[in-house]
Amino acid sequence: MNFENEAKKLYFIAGVTSFLQLITIAGYGVALAVLGPKPQTAQEFFLIQQNSSLEVILRSDFLLMVLIGLYLITFPALYLALRKISPIFSAIALMMTIAAAVITFSTDSTLSMLYLGERYLSAATDALRAQYLSAGEAVIALDMWNSSGSYANGILLQGSGVIISLIMLRSPDFRKLTAWSGLLGNGFDLIQHVLHPFLPALMAPIQSFMGVFYLVWYVMLGLDLLRLGKSTSKPEALIQLSN
Repeated sequence: MNFENEAKKLYFIAGVTSFLQLITIAGYGVALAVLGPKPQTAQEFFLIQQNSSLEVILRSDFLLMVLIGLYLITFPALYLALRKISPIFSAIALMMTIAAAVITFSTDSTLSMLYLGERYLSAATDALRAQYLSAGEAVIALDMWNSSGSYANGILLQGSGVIISLIMLRSPDFRKLTAWSGLLGNGFDLIQHVLHPFLPALMAPIQSFMGVFYLVWYVMLGLDLLRLGKSTSKPEALIQLSN
């Protein structure tokens, strides 16, 4: 019984986390719409930081790092709920998500750019400022969008979403709308991520589709996980794990 109660707590926390992910992605979209897109050069970062460090954070990848980091709560709950349906592939999806989160944490450039920006703005000579600009460009080249690690990261993250959504289609604990919205959102995202280095023109139209499905997915995922957390009956995955 204690295991069941602990599992319900995880489901409930993961449900709340899914809604936090929805708020995070919506907040990121609003920030970009109001403040402008992410700066593309080190000099742009530093000039924005001269007026507001908060604006740098909101227009950088920091909120995306938070969004992906929250998967470390939702995916363990999904693994527990879907383990009996597909023990091997649900475990693979969980491991892919953990790997993607670790890569994201290691490639986010926000704090590094803030650090360099402080030194750029306080530099006494043009030579020092040029050094900090060069260092900033190097950080951008290795961030979560431009490095080889970032390319693998996207495949891992969206791939895990596709896998877990396919398993959901076979589970009575999740609505079909939850599974299909996750499959389409992550599927479109995976396609555009794989193709964008070769066909960058495809990114915008595909992103417009996947964004809608993602919003539905976070809502439905949150509702289903909260329902599992409040359920008085023991899900089949719990029966297998507790025996």
